[in-house]
Amino acid sequence: MTPPAITDTAGPAAIPAAVSAPAAAAASAPAAGHTARPTRGKPRLRALDGLRLVAALMVAAYHYGGRDGEIARAWGSSPREQFPTASEWFAYGCLGVQIFFVISGFVICMSGWGRPLRSFFASRASRLLPAYWAAILLVTAVFALPVVAYETVAPSDALVNLTMLQQPLGADRVLGVCWTLWAELRFYALFALCVVLPGATRARVVLFCAVWTLAAAVAEGADQPLLDLVLMPEYAPFFVGGIGIYLIHRDRRDLTAWGITGVSWLIGQHYAVDRLWHAPNPDFFSYRSAYVIIAVVTAGFAAVLVIALGHAQWANWRWLTVAGALTYPFYLVHEHLGWVTVEALHRRLGLPSYATFGLTIAAMLALAWFLHRCVEERLTPLIRRGLAR
Repeated sequence: MTPPAITDTAGPAAIPAAVSAPAAAAASAPAAGHTARPTRGKPRLRALDGLRLVAALMVAAYHYGGRDGEIARAWGSSPREQFPTASEWFAYGCLGVQIFFVISGFVICMSGWGRPLRSFFASRASRLLPAYWAAILLVTAVFALPVVAYETVAPSDALVNLTMLQQPLGADRVLGVCWTLWAELRFYALFALCVVLPGATRARVVLFCAVWTLAAAVAEGADQPLLDLVLMPEYAPFFVGGIGIYLIHRDRRDLTAWGITGVSWLIGQHYAVDRLWHAPNPDFFSYRSAYVIIAVVTAGFAAVLVIALGHAQWANWRWLTVAGALTYPFYLVHEHLGWVTVEALHRRLGLPSYATFGLTIAAMLALAWFLHRCVEERLTPLIRRGLAR
């Protein structure tokens, strides 16, 4: 089926697990005359894994209780009736994707530094595809069951979805949240062509951030669909902000990196308010305060920055690594399969709203763990080795 139109930002994109900076990154010399702190041997940023899970749960709260659409059909009434007080806060959960994009900028810069293009491509493809393919097949199969009231997409569109290019090709989407993957893919392509292919250096990364920021602003002013498609003005400041934070992670005394991060935050909060704020209107599901939108975006940038500066090393629990690994498959399956689960638990079994909410989250996390163990852990190494030869 064609998912309801997404008017708000609503889903975390595929972010690689937060790992310590590769040895090659540590060995890469920064620009002449600039001394960067060595990154070799830094511990894994487990807190970043935890932040990814927090962002994913924000998005799930938005999809289950912060908007109307198919989820209202699953509940049997509007989520505002199911969660009279919480629904207005759940509506801010869509901002979890901005946090994911900041994390993505940080981690992609970290993982791409000192890595050849073939290795970078193999890493991204092996990370994204296994769970994605499994989610496409699973959701298509579940929606095809006679007992499920939701329609699946046409067979041809379902096959196109396996390429991740269904959105620009105009095909119906199996996963409503996969639009964020399309944004991620464009970011990967830009970063690969401009930074990874010629070889990552501090000067090249700084130039990439500066040119993309300025070009995205020009694209917004020009109002040209092609420029918007390539440069993504609405999302660029979050990716660029994450890259700036990674430069701070390498050298906290880098004033240019602090400037990149600050400018990205200023532009990012503008886009978040512009896209998500509206004057009070009873026809809208929720009314979001501009101040709260700014606060959430600021908290996202600040959280990644605190982790990058090493102030969250106390959060070094092993279970956070598992939590980070579950985030991507959870993101892929939680929305559409969540509709089916909510309807089964609430309308058929008669469980209360909050119990249904919690059990649905738990069920989707359990399914994500299954996909991680049975699909990702088996296929990811095979695909990576095959592509990296």
